[in-house]
Amino acid sequence: MTIAASRGIRATLLGATAALALAAGAGAQTLTLGVGAPITSIDPHYHNLSPNNAMAEHIFERLVAVDDKARQIPGLAESWRAVDDTTWEFKLRPGVKFHNGSDFTAEDVAFTLTRAPNVPNSPSGFGIYTRAVAEVQVVDPTTVRIKTRSVYPLLPTDLAQVAVLDRETHQNAATEDFNSGKVAFGTGPYRFVRYAPGDRVELERNDNHWGPRQPWERVNYRMIVNDAARTAALLAGDVDFIDQVPTTDVARLRRDQRVAISEIVGLRIIYLHMDRSRTDATPFITGPNGEALAKNPLEDVRVRRALSLAIDRKAIVERVMEGAAIPAGQFLPPGTYSHVPGLEAPGFDADSAKRLLAEAGFPNGLRITLHGPSDRYVNDGRIIQAIGQMWTRIGIRTAVEPMPWTNFIARAGRQEFSVFLVGWGSTTGEASSPLRSLVATFSREKGYGASNRGRYSNKDLDALLERALATVDDEAREKLLQDATRLAMEDVGIIPLHIQKNVWATRSGFVHTPRVDELTRAMDVAPAR
Repeated sequence: MTIAASRGIRATLLGATAALALAAGAGAQTLTLGVGAPITSIDPHYHNLSPNNAMAEHIFERLVAVDDKARQIPGLAESWRAVDDTTWEFKLRPGVKFHNGSDFTAEDVAFTLTRAPNVPNSPSGFGIYTRAVAEVQVVDPTTVRIKTRSVYPLLPTDLAQVAVLDRETHQNAATEDFNSGKVAFGTGPYRFVRYAPGDRVELERNDNHWGPRQPWERVNYRMIVNDAARTAALLAGDVDFIDQVPTTDVARLRRDQRVAISEIVGLRIIYLHMDRSRTDATPFITGPNGEALAKNPLEDVRVRRALSLAIDRKAIVERVMEGAAIPAGQFLPPGTYSHVPGLEAPGFDADSAKRLLAEAGFPNGLRITLHGPSDRYVNDGRIIQAIGQMWTRIGIRTAVEPMPWTNFIARAGRQEFSVFLVGWGSTTGEASSPLRSLVATFSREKGYGASNRGRYSNKDLDALLERALATVDDEAREKLLQDATRLAMEDVGIIPLHIQKNVWATRSGFVHTPRVDELTRAMDVAPAR
């Protein structure tokens, strides 16, 4: 079987117009992006987080790249093929150099696959994408063969998530060395200049890049987590382009001739995790009068179903998200590989929710504290406020505690919460990504459950997933992934809420190609012709 790889502020608007004219004429101007989520590291193997991954794509590259529709295309590998059931061969792009002048070779691929799953203190690592690898064979400088532990058809899909590093430069490098810029060298279209945590990353064009020449000489990647400030910066000309356009501003911006909107239904699901790490009391749930509970009520599927049925997803989509999402009953939107036809978003049913609570032994309800970030996902703070009100109406008296993402994610990773909101972008475009990361039983050895912060576990689901990952036939594998998805949803391993639409806005004079994986990249912005 052969698989070819088919698959910084301007003072006046006049100044901004002049700068844009310069860009269009000379092709050498600074592009300033305003992004809504903070970047936590420049180390591309430290934290598997969409904002980090988007930034990493400017500096670093992968063997297999992914286009705007999440389809595989050549990256640092020009082609790949299955040699036998457990061997993949990748032919590497010749003549590629790292930013420090080192040659890119097969040795760097072997080193990368060793480093990626072993970065110290990683809050959500990349081991999930390398666990299938049993051995890496360097055939010659531009050929590498990768042996898998068993039949594993998803290896190219997984390697599309792992940035390739330079063995010579990075073998003893710490995450701090990337953040300081000491070793922030990749093969990507932009070079690292400076990282100011919480503020910006500055980049400059890599004129020696093997791919198409980028139109931007410099890129300022500014982190503007406040929604109103991000829109204001766009309209003032302080930035050229923003992501996570506030839903409250979309209609107004559509009418503004100075602005262009680009959007697409994405691959990010917003959902609730529930504490399954404890069978005894969970810290933020009590009886209706605040009395301690001996057992964790979330262990009862009837309670989990009640929580889900008490959420009016349609109301959240229409009133909170203002149409910038679709209600979700599973991980992926229609039209994607391994989406389950007919598995719809649960309808709002307060009576059934109350009945299920009573059957589970809580006829008078519960008290819950619902946690979530306030600055990571579109309208995240407003979403948990809305859910808190919905739950309170059915007898679950809910307190809501939004907090900054950096604080929230560290606590969630330590299983400190009982119920909490989070999101997952399925950048592979298929269900093995969320299944392995979010609901597979947590296992450092297998790399499963890396983002399973609720510690949900279901042996039947694990077995289906294992079978799917070893099934070569695409149709048969899809059915197994669909079965695993259906089981996870029926057992309420998570509570799906909605799938975001990805919405960006540019000033006039720019064009942007929207991506289903929601990554915000300078490479997708060009001067209008």
